[in-house]
Amino acid sequence: MNYSKTLLAGALALVCLPALAHPETAPHAHGFLDGFAHPFSGADHLLAMLAVGMWSVRQANAQALPPTFLGMMLLGVLSGVAGLAIPGLELGIALTVVLMGALIALAARLPAPAGAALVGLFAVLHGNAHGHELPQAASAMGLLAASALLILAGRALGRVSPALVSKLSGALIAAVGLLLVTGV
Repeated sequence: MNYSKTLLAGALALVCLPALAHPETAPHAHGFLDGFAHPFSGADHLLAMLAVGMWSVRQANAQALPPTFLGMMLLGVLSGVAGLAIPGLELGIALTVVLMGALIALAARLPAPAGAALVGLFAVLHGNAHGHELPQAASAMGLLAASALLILAGRALGRVSPALVSKLSGALIAAVGLLLVTGV
């Protein structure tokens, strides 16, 4: 059995979940499990984190990108908890999916500082949205734990997938991102 294709198919099947991970939706509870479940409830957050993992595998600073993403996401969460409203946040989040998918599809390699800055910016946007919805420390820890698992899953997919499968997955992620952009 080809586990990489099975994992990829399962991950992409989650795309059909409703986008519940946004400030406009109903309020959420604030425990660890609520935060942990949150990234799985919206295609934008789910795909962005998987894509960060997939893309990071082939970068010069591959080991630094996941902790960079998680650290900057925490900063974004804190900014959301503090009430910082980022104009165009939903569009920015949808664009992160498009851009990460395109980077994977094109097998783009960026200089280490540029790659870190890019994933850091994306993480701040995602974190800010979650900080507005999940302002408690327990939910933030759950969010970060789930995000770390999604990034690690993306890294695993990026390692085991042949180059063509990775590129096609990136193109699919970018296409879903474009659908998200048009729905914003």
